[in-house]
Amino acid sequence: MAPQDKNTPPPLPEPLRVAVADSHTHLDMQDSSVEEALAKAASVGVTTVVQVGCDLAGSRWAAETAAAHDSVHATVALHPNEAPRIVLGDPDGWSRQGAREPGGDAALDAALAEIDRLAALPQVRGVGETGLDYFRTGPEGMAAQEASFRAHIEIAKRHDKALVIHDREAHDDVLRILREEGAPDRVVFHCYSGDAEMAEICAAAGYFMSFAGNVTFKNAQHLRDALAVAPPELVLVETDAPFLTPAPYRGRANAPYLIPVTLRAMAEVTSVTEDAMATAVAANTARAFGY
Repeated sequence: MAPQDKNTPPPLPEPLRVAVADSHTHLDMQDSSVEEALAKAASVGVTTVVQVGCDLAGSRWAAETAAAHDSVHATVALHPNEAPRIVLGDPDGWSRQGAREPGGDAALDAALAEIDRLAALPQVRGVGETGLDYFRTGPEGMAAQEASFRAHIEIAKRHDKALVIHDREAHDDVLRILREEGAPDRVVFHCYSGDAEMAEICAAAGYFMSFAGNVTFKNAQHLRDALAVAPPELVLVETDAPFLTPAPYRGRANAPYLIPVTLRAMAEVTSVTEDAMATAVAANTARAFGY
């Protein structure tokens, strides 16, 4: 692919015959307006999106956007990489908020109180993305990350909302903390990244597994193996847009309208028809997020 193609949006896929939901997207990080993104998605059969919060500003935006659009549901949270930045500071300004001073545990408690307040809103259907990320956060940030994750689990249970999990290179600890705290009734592993063995553990616990565009990547056979053993009633599809654009468009910006590309790949892996896969994920997403 020529470098100039990176900036060209992928073409509209053939529309799905059965409407589905994008179970995890970041409309606030995408180039188009919310209205444009929703219209483009709806034109190919993606009629519902779950807009996911990663920090206080993003969670407030998600709640406001869901209130303004019937086809949008919100989740609210401090991302696992956000909690250590609140506590320890972010001198490099790596996150979207620029450089930040350390706020300590008091700042984390205040931020969690605001997430708790937002989680009570009716258009907020989930608490997340929360969890653990050992890829980007070093040992110094682990305590803040874990404390934040445990607090989000408690918030999700108290408000009876889905818990949306970000699990990056931290499978065992995520599963352990869910066991220790007692998982909410509905748990979604966003951008499922485990193997088939972990999929069987999640299935036994009744956790939803949401597959993203990386299930199409050549080097992701472990994800296809996991999808193949995941119970059909626990499988969701997502973009995580603008990230994780499915093949053959990897490297370009992702958006909810590309869900059909990933869904068709998932149908192929599980040897079911596209319509059967779409029917299942549509029902599963509604069940997971209670809409």
